[in-house]
Amino acid sequence: MRIVSLLPSATEILYALGLGDCVFGVTHECDYPVEAAQKPALIKPRVDPSASPAEIDRQVSELVSRGESIYAVDAELLAALKPDLIVTQDLCHVCAASSDDLATALSRFNVPPQVVTLTPHSLADVWQNIAEVGDATGATQRATTLIEGLKDRVWGTQAAVARFEACPRVVCLEWLDPLYVAGHWVPEMVAKAGGVDVLGKPFEPSFKVTAEEVAASGADVVLIMLCGYNSEKNAAEFASSRFPDAWRNLAAARENRFYAVDAHSYFSRPGPRLADGVEILAHLLHGKFDSSDLPSRA
Repeated sequence: MRIVSLLPSATEILYALGLGDCVFGVTHECDYPVEAAQKPALIKPRVDPSASPAEIDRQVSELVSRGESIYAVDAELLAALKPDLIVTQDLCHVCAASSDDLATALSRFNVPPQVVTLTPHSLADVWQNIAEVGDATGATQRATTLIEGLKDRVWGTQAAVARFEACPRVVCLEWLDPLYVAGHWVPEMVAKAGGVDVLGKPFEPSFKVTAEEVAASGADVVLIMLCGYNSEKNAAEFASSRFPDAWRNLAAARENRFYAVDAHSYFSRPGPRLADGVEILAHLLHGKFDSSDLPSRA
């Protein structure tokens, strides 16, 4: 089978299912595992990824206002790769090519390939997406095994943090200029890690908030998780940003609990590494703990 992935999380799923040799094309952001970055890139951004958060937001808003896609599909390369299966998404048009762009590219095919479209809003949806990719590729059993392993890890983390009385109030900043809080599966991940996301809405898209709302949140922990940025870049963006003095009154500021995390790997992408993200959150919220002695989920 010849597979093209138009989504970094889908690429991670395919490799986790042992299908890396069947992947013939990816996006410019598919960098995990490292072998994926060696595949031909079919998607290129129409915005400058090296720009500041404010400039990226301006460019994205301008494209969206004109009804244009954020990403361009290389239709000629897609046709040349002759895929049997394309895995894409219809969740966030800032994260992947639009369905209209893909439809235009597929018009070149006499016999269009199968298209699997992923639209996750929760961890359960992500696990279901893995099952869907497994079914489409003949890797159903491998997908089932992978899903059960991921569920066990999340369950183990949730059981471990249940022993702690403290339930920190958390703010998850997905963008800094303008301010956005993370949505979809992120508030759920915070809950499973033993915290309370005080601004984000589970299973719903990220949305803008004001600096005043953050100041009034009573946050014990603030996570800097700009979508698509690693921990170093998130730390640099936060350090170069200005925020109201009122933020200094937050417990998170008094206790130095502003954490820059690797959103790119463990929070933004709805794939297998979200289980790692839950574990990372648990350690940030509750310190070190050992869940190795806990029984497997029944």
